[in-house]
Amino acid sequence: MIKTESRLGTIEISQAYFSKLIGNAVSSCFGVAGMASSNALQGLRSIFKKDKCFPDQGVSVYRVDGGINVDLHIIVSYGININAIVDSIVNKARYTVTQATGLEVSKVNVFVDAIKND
Repeated sequence: MIKTESRLGTIEISQAYFSKLIGNAVSSCFGVAGMASSNALQGLRSIFKKDKCFPDQGVSVYRVDGGINVDLHIIVSYGININAIVDSIVNKARYTVTQATGLEVSKVNVFVDAIKND
């Protein structure tokens, strides 16, 4: 849970909500071929349920010093400028979280785990 205080009280937002919100936004960015597993649990889940698409795959969200940090593990399409894709993803993740929750994202780390050749 990510907790924040407001003048009206405490607001708690689950990790799953952030992961799905950001995963859906990042998956729609140009040049992103898919999301890679970011931990062992996601890797096992994708092995046993191959026909399922998980919007939170490849996304880790955590709170550090009052800000939100996001780690993204992506697969990019071959022949696309990786720097441009990463810039687009960082902007999209920050914008999506801020618009949906009003919270600021301190840091977005993007890890390119694979390149997909279509």
